[in-house]
Amino acid sequence: MIPVSAKAAAGKPDPQFLATAIEAVVRAGDLQMAKFGTGVRVEKKGAIDLVTEVDLEVERMFRAMVAERYPNHDVLAEEMEIASTGARHRWVFDPLDGTTNFAHGVPIFCASLALEIDGEAVVAAVYDPNCEELFTAEAGVGSWMNGARLRVSANATVLESMLVTGFPYNIHQKADEFLKVFGQVLKHARAIRRLGSAAIDICWVAAGRMDGFWEASLKPWDTRAAALILEEAGGKVTGMDGKKWDPDAGHIVATNGLIHEEILRIIS
Repeated sequence: MIPVSAKAAAGKPDPQFLATAIEAVVRAGDLQMAKFGTGVRVEKKGAIDLVTEVDLEVERMFRAMVAERYPNHDVLAEEMEIASTGARHRWVFDPLDGTTNFAHGVPIFCASLALEIDGEAVVAAVYDPNCEELFTAEAGVGSWMNGARLRVSANATVLESMLVTGFPYNIHQKADEFLKVFGQVLKHARAIRRLGSAAIDICWVAAGRMDGFWEASLKPWDTRAAALILEEAGGKVTGMDGKKWDPDAGHIVATNGLIHEEILRIIS
């Protein structure tokens, strides 16, 4: 069982919010796995940016869930542009983070969901259906993976660290710029991996499997939930400029905290 916080029990936030987040991402994972490897329809949003029928099916499922349970809440999700009403509560949802992996039969993808109240993330859930790993968090309370408390790694230098990053969809236009930063980090780190799902990347930093993550050109649904999970595991999240992280800015550095300043110096 996922622990329920005293804060939630007092109604701030409603404990049903976390329950809804968990239900949504697990249902999303079931839909993903039902179609994985079956030759789903794939379309292009850009030269290398893909969308599948599963992305759309999962997002429709979630929007229907919110409309039924919380009709006054907003939803920001990847595939359908629906204008905000300015509600205090906003669900930030990626129905299939790792679409390119999914479309190519690579079993690294997830669903990612956070609830914001007045712009602050208060609960989060990320579900990796291939590993059957459910990552959750409550603001100010902690984060867990399948009910076990998460803690970041204790590695204190980049040389000791395994890092993870991602490539933006405009990589063809900015290859030299990206490779310059990548090369600088590569000179200092023990290893760098590229998994293809920013939400899983950051959750793995929270779990101590990775020590740090950086990426540019992301959207709020890519990172909102996982960033809260990492912070509640003792990690640190900022922009690539070292300033307070803005999910809408698109760039992020997410680490165990111990290597954060060193990573910022390297990528600057």
